[in-house]
Amino acid sequence: MIRRDFALSALRGLIKPRDLVVAVYQSCFDWLALCPRDLNYVSTGAMGQASSHALGLAIGSPERQVIVLDGDGSLLMNLGSLVTIATVRPQHFLHLVFENGVYEVNGAHPTPGTGHVDFAAMAIAAGYQKAVSFSELETFEAALPALLAADGPVMAVLKIIPGEAYPRDYAYIHSAAARENFRAALNRNDG
Repeated sequence: MIRRDFALSALRGLIKPRDLVVAVYQSCFDWLALCPRDLNYVSTGAMGQASSHALGLAIGSPERQVIVLDGDGSLLMNLGSLVTIATVRPQHFLHLVFENGVYEVNGAHPTPGTGHVDFAAMAIAAGYQKAVSFSELETFEAALPALLAADGPVMAVLKIIPGEAYPRDYAYIHSAAARENFRAALNRNDG
């Protein structure tokens, strides 16, 4: 199993200034603590919408790398997005799914199908260009540069444990200020 914060720290070292990171719930809170930046899109609103919002950003900014920090519970709520993403085929799209088998921010209730669902197989069946699973940090770190460089959409499923507890700032992620900061940064860096 991989500590989520260690996996995010590995990603942090490879993020370019113009990359767009779309994060949901606990992955979002961890990411904001580890890599605060204006091009972190945190306004997903409802659980399950990270992949759909990321696709919209990828369509609007096709030259940018878009990285989705999704949870297994969130993705279960919007599996149809896999087919839509694969159909659109955004070239610079890395979909990271942090699989821990629980709805972590909602009381750690178990997700349906824990231990039986194969998200990487679902992504391939939907038409993703590549999908792999990782349960060891070193293997993920070694593969990450190639995953970011691959023609998308690409999925990496990480079997994770929580790691350090970072603050859950719901007020910020649902705020107008978060949306405005992102919008302004996107417009500033659009050229």
